[in-house]
Amino acid sequence: MKLQDPLHSGILIKRYKRFLADIELDDGSLMTLHCPNTGSMKNCQDPGSRIWYSLSDNPKRKYPGTWQVIEMNGKDLVGINTGLANALVAEAIGAGRISQLPPSGELRREVPYGTDNKSRIDLLLMPEGEEARPCYIEIKNVSLGEAEGVGLFPDAVTQRGQKHLRELMQVKQQGDRAMLFFCVQHSGIASVSPADSIDPEYGQLLREAHHVGVEIVAYRASFDLANNVIELTTELPVLL
Repeated sequence: MKLQDPLHSGILIKRYKRFLADIELDDGSLMTLHCPNTGSMKNCQDPGSRIWYSLSDNPKRKYPGTWQVIEMNGKDLVGINTGLANALVAEAIGAGRISQLPPSGELRREVPYGTDNKSRIDLLLMPEGEEARPCYIEIKNVSLGEAEGVGLFPDAVTQRGQKHLRELMQVKQQGDRAMLFFCVQHSGIASVSPADSIDPEYGQLLREAHHVGVEIVAYRASFDLANNVIELTTELPVLL
């Protein structure tokens, strides 16, 4: 995925009020950015880290800058914009980079499903062929990396994520394909596991979902910041 707007860099001063971040530019001036991440951003918001941001020319925006990427420990790049995850996965499917899914077929977004159709699935793949079953794909962005390249999800207790797992199990029990897709925007992560110490119920539900046949996959993004490109390229093991 080539980002629409070029990337610029600065040094993170602090993230606050969840959706705001102050940075220092290379010329010493200060700027406030929009932070497009509702999570805790545990381990990826250290002051003094270099970050990359895009600029919008929309005159209605109070903060034209959007925080996109941070460099952690002087080496690992982490994409913090969770709004990119669905598009990254959709692009990778269409390009044939996801071995578990065919690149052909109709890919729908935000389709109502679940009890009384009150939820929306991130992606619904309608493959070609009369006998092919629809695949319901719920996408989770992973940015929490710990020692030895272990990526953890979630980074905070998520009742919404627990609800999504229950709904995926219902999809599978009804005869369709159900997939939980970990979109790993962290160059230093080599495997993904449930964050049992943060949300033990989510970990339990994830293992239960796997047991009943929900497919659980993870792919890591690569970053080409000079050309404003982020794309999913590498499948990672999910360790339950």
